[in-house]
This record gives sequence, structure tokens and C-alpha cells, in this order.
Amino acid sequence: MIKKFNVKMLAEGGMMLALAVLLNTIKIYQAPNGGSISAGSMIPILLYAIRWGLGPGLVVGSVYGLLDFIFNPYFYHPFQFLLDYIFAYGVLGIAGIAYTKENKENSVTKMIIGIIIAISGRMLSHILSGVIFFAEYAGDQNPWVYSIGYNATYLVPELIISVAVISFIWKPIRKAFNK
Repeated sequence: MIKKFNVKMLAEGGMMLALAVLLNTIKIYQAPNGGSISAGSMIPILLYAIRWGLGPGLVVGSVYGLLDFIFNPYFYHPFQFLLDYIFAYGVLGIAGIAYTKENKENSVTKMIIGIIIAISGRMLSHILSGVIFFAEYAGDQNPWVYSIGYNATYLVPELIISVAVISFIWKPIRKAFNK
């Protein structure tokens, strides 16, 4: 089902995008060839998807990917751009599977599963990009193993940060979602 965008949804999307960009400037760890552990930059996008659903989450996630490219461009090939920015951040909207119309049924477990699937989708997109476009960095190592290991160094901590923070704030956030 395609959800119509309304003013409240668009305004929240803009605020969440701004917050995600701001949080992304606070780096805890910067990987040498791209990727970083930030102060929870995916959290606003994930919360937006959980609040508004899959479709709006995919759109806002993709817009965030475009903004990330604008602020931190690394362009090798058009398909690499799609995999590392548009698709990788767009799939964060998959956290919207935790959305239900009344949001009263949203459990912490359902929300955590949505976040894990969403960030796993982002990791898969980066892994494919690494195997297809950056295999030379693997040296003698299998490109799949290298890409999985490299991307896990920053995405697993990002997953842990996202799940921990959202779990901690879930109860008050869920109440706000119902208004």
C-alpha cells in the first residue's frame, strides 16, 4: 500500500534528515577506505521509517544517501554510487516493517527485528559494492571475505548503537508516535 505524504510526514522527514546529517558529523571511528561509526546517524532515519512505514522510510533513507554523497562524495562508477548511497541508505526504510497503523502493537522485538533487517540490507549493499568495485583492496584475500570483514568493522557497531539507543528511548517515543 502506498502511503500519501502529508505536511506532518514531510516536516518530520526533513527534521530527521537534518538530525541524521548532524549526527553523521560526529565520528567515533573513520574507516580508511570509507565508512564510519558515527554518533547514531542512522537512528533518525530508522525512527522515521518505524513511525511512517516502509514507503516513506525508503524515500527518506534514499534522500539521506544522496545527502551523504553530497557531503562525503566518493564516486567511482554510477552503479557504485547507487549501491553505496541510494540503495544502502534507502534500505534503512525497511525498518518500516515495524510500522502498524495504530502503533500500539509495535513491540520492542518487532522494532529490533526491523532495525536488524534494515542495517543488514545496508551492509549487503556495501558488500556488493566492495566485491564489484573495490576487490583490488582485498589483495590475496577472497573479495567477499574482505568486503564482509571491512564493512562489519563499522556497521556492526552502528547496529549495536542503533538498537541500544532506540531500545532505551522506545517507550517515550512510542507514546509520542500515538499522538
